[in-house]
Amino acid sequence: MLTLNQIKQQIESKLSNSTVEILDPRKDGVHLKAVVTCKDFEGKGLVEQHQMVYATVKDLINSGELHALGIETKTK
Repeated sequence: MLTLNQIKQQIESKLSNSTVEILDPRKDGVHLKAVVTCKDFEGKGLVEQHQMVYATVKDLINSGELHALGIETKTK
């Protein structure tokens, strides 16, 4: 089973200059939330920021290892 730390590490490794916090607000291990702060978000719209994050976990979603990921993005 995928850990919250593994998801955090994957996003941070693929999205340089980012700081990531993975939350499990429902405490079910399925409906997760990523709070991603990244300087590279500057000047980009919300949709593009979210696409950048989803691109880092696309393989996890496609394989079914990651079911649901809400995203909150911030710039540094």
